[in-house]
Amino acid sequence: MDVSANSSNTSLKANAIGMLHIVFFVVAAAAPMTAVVGATPPAFAFGSGAGVPGAFVVAGALYLVFSRPFTAMSLYVSSAGGFYEYILKGLGGVVGCAGAVVSMLAYFAVQLGIYALFSVFMAATMARFDITLPWWCWSLLVLALVTLLGRYKIEVSGLLLGVCMVAEIAVLMLLNIAIIASGSASEGLSVAGFRPSEVFGHGFGVSMVFVLGAYVGFEATAIFAEEARNPRRTIPRATYVAVLLITVFYAFSSWAIVQFYGPSQVQQRAQANLDGFYMSAAEQLLGPWAVTLMSVLLLVSLFACLLSFHNTLNRYFYVIGKKLPAWRMLSHTHARTGSPHVAGLLQAILVGFMLVLFALTQAAPYRIVFSWMSALAVLSIIAVQALVMMAAMRFFKRNAHHHSQLTTRVLPMVALVGLMAAFVLVSANLGLLTGSDSLAVHALPLLVISMGVLGAISALAYRRYRLRQTATE
Repeated sequence: MDVSANSSNTSLKANAIGMLHIVFFVVAAAAPMTAVVGATPPAFAFGSGAGVPGAFVVAGALYLVFSRPFTAMSLYVSSAGGFYEYILKGLGGVVGCAGAVVSMLAYFAVQLGIYALFSVFMAATMARFDITLPWWCWSLLVLALVTLLGRYKIEVSGLLLGVCMVAEIAVLMLLNIAIIASGSASEGLSVAGFRPSEVFGHGFGVSMVFVLGAYVGFEATAIFAEEARNPRRTIPRATYVAVLLITVFYAFSSWAIVQFYGPSQVQQRAQANLDGFYMSAAEQLLGPWAVTLMSVLLLVSLFACLLSFHNTLNRYFYVIGKKLPAWRMLSHTHARTGSPHVAGLLQAILVGFMLVLFALTQAAPYRIVFSWMSALAVLSIIAVQALVMMAAMRFFKRNAHHHSQLTTRVLPMVALVGLMAAFVLVSANLGLLTGSDSLAVHALPLLVISMGVLGAISALAYRRYRLRQTATE
């Protein structure tokens, strides 16, 4: 491919997307079908049982608190770099570079995990038609498709993600309504799932491991600032809407399934049937067609999630290209569509290399690739979000602004404490999250910290290089 022929621009297409497009990207990254059907069953089985719906409320409240200082600071940040730009403005270039490296680690890791998970479900689906291929073949095929779509206009990608999201939410809402309307609640409808004794009881920390993963990716609201229409209004609104939508929908869906199985039985039923936890309810209430549709939409959900994270990481590479002359090629955008297609090509090469490496080492796609990479992604993004809150407090302390003390000091501190507690909770439950007690798994928090340190050292080295270069001129 001739990069130079299509790379005359280094600016993203302005005024390309509105609030709904951004919300679609965020919720698609949360992957409604994957989060509900795939992530909540182990939360029910190994976490606080009936208290999972309330755990979503706790996580949502934490991220709403986070969103206030985050969106207030967005008035002073207009770059596709997302959290990187926030950390840069508040804590300086060295810590900003550390945050950028950890952010890229998060999105790179979660993509690898989801490519593996997609291949597992795709292989199972195609096996019904007597089509069998190694898991990594399906991963590489969907990688090629995601890379191709990433080259097109962002409106096209946003529309596709929106259609996926609506379909996923529709079928899950149909199941939720069927549970309530059919009177199939085994112990009668109640507020079970939201009682403090259930939410904060034994296993709360385990539940939060799975619940927090549902919010990974809502930083996309800031990443698309350069392409948004009226970003000063669009970005804050998109952030609040995305967090509220994720929280309300996941809490409602998990509450409905608690009513179906009953608060006293939901944990045992989840432990006995993790894979079919929701499918069994759908078949009983809606029929076999619903199981087939949910299986298809699960693949669609995973694909939409991959496309969203692909676009997110593209823009991190794009910003690196704008900041560092040695990587300027990454800031080139497509002359016709305005997409950062060079960054997309580099990302595809890196992901493809790692998938082939996993295949050569015969790593199990679900037990190793998905679980380990998911754990790494959750830890990484929580660490970066904590840095953002530190950056917000320092930024507003050192710069004139019109915001209240609640926005610039109190809420950032509350969110920071909550995020630090979340990091500890996830770290303490890595064995459950990954299904492994190996030393490599328990070293994942150290890997996150080490990558941050590496980013900071790289920034210091580049600064010294620039100083020497200036001195010799």
